[in-house]
Amino acid sequence: MFNRLRNRFLIVNMAIITIIMLIAFASIYTITYRNVHNDITMDLNRVSEFFKPSDGMMGGEPREDGDGGPPHGGKNKDMMWQPDRTVSFSLQTDEEWNMTATDSRFDMDEAFYTDAINKVKASSSDRGQFSLDGNEWAFSVQNTMTGYNIVFLDVTAQQTILMNLIYTFLAVALVMLIVIYFTSRYFANRSIAPVKEAFDKQKRFIADASHELKTPLAVINTNADVLLANRDDTIREQAKWLHHIKSETERMKTLTNDLLYLTEIDDTREKMLYAPFNLSEAVESVILTMEAVIFEKNIELSYEIDPELVMNGNGEQIKQVVMILLDNAIKYAGSQGLIILALKKRATDIQLAVTNTGEGIAPEHLDRIFDRFYRVDRSRSRKQGGYGLGLAIAKSIVEQHKGKIHAKSVLGKTTTFYVQLV
Repeated sequence: MFNRLRNRFLIVNMAIITIIMLIAFASIYTITYRNVHNDITMDLNRVSEFFKPSDGMMGGEPREDGDGGPPHGGKNKDMMWQPDRTVSFSLQTDEEWNMTATDSRFDMDEAFYTDAINKVKASSSDRGQFSLDGNEWAFSVQNTMTGYNIVFLDVTAQQTILMNLIYTFLAVALVMLIVIYFTSRYFANRSIAPVKEAFDKQKRFIADASHELKTPLAVINTNADVLLANRDDTIREQAKWLHHIKSETERMKTLTNDLLYLTEIDDTREKMLYAPFNLSEAVESVILTMEAVIFEKNIELSYEIDPELVMNGNGEQIKQVVMILLDNAIKYAGSQGLIILALKKRATDIQLAVTNTGEGIAPEHLDRIFDRFYRVDRSRSRKQGGYGLGLAIAKSIVEQHKGKIHAKSVLGKTTTFYVQLV
């Protein structure tokens, strides 16, 4: 599925970029083409003016070229524009397109002139271009009293510029498309990676939630079958099975409430209203709430809280984070264990640290203990009533407050959870 999504992204991206490049290249080529042809037209006009036959030459008499020839159009050639930097010549023909005179600075055979006249005759236009002997020629036809005066201008260089421009565009487009393809593929993979990760987490979440619900449902179903099998017994006699059903129902209620809470946190992440509150008092109130449980478990508690620490956030949610961390510490500290809580002001933030003695957490599990439903020891966690959602809830709340949470552990000794709050 994700491969198809990536391929669609690549196809759409490449299509859009290709269209943009085509429009850009076509615009550049069109502008260049017009400029080149405007230059050709200007040069052709100048050449036509230079080779324009004088009134005395309208009869089709051959004209001499070179400095010794008569002036063109009755004007001194030195006073006129000279086509020294162009390859051009002029041919005079009668009305049947038979060549009667030439005016050229270059030695060309008569067959070349004849082919040029035939090209012009075939075009049936006063201006145009044709290819001859590997060169591109522009021409202009002028009517005379005895036929036609045809001026030719070599525009091979200009046409070469246009062709080179096309080849350059093709080469640049090919290189750009290759670079863009691999660049787009790289960024497509990076863009899809979070989506794929979220999708995988969602699948795992659904599978884990289904698994967690399946166990209490199986217990409830089994105990209900026992009740139905002994219909004649009194409620007092069936109390054992009813208590099992009640216990599993409470566990399912806890699970569904936690799941709903996680969903609410995700949905209200951008809508939550924050206000300044006294963090020191909030943490102390949680400790007072948990003292009875800690005493009952025969666990020693030590805490150090900097007074009057104020932060901007949701006080009740932060209290829940502290309660989750303390509850987790109580579960894993064991009988006669030790819990140390410290709330300290640092340079730019406030740090809450909750440490408990116990078995510790292996390094390979430290990065995953905040994932939903993840538990280091599933059987032990289930006996203690855990679903692996507490730390996930704590992480969501801390991140919602733009803070960070992580854990460090020494196997067989201690585990410490650190929370940095702005």
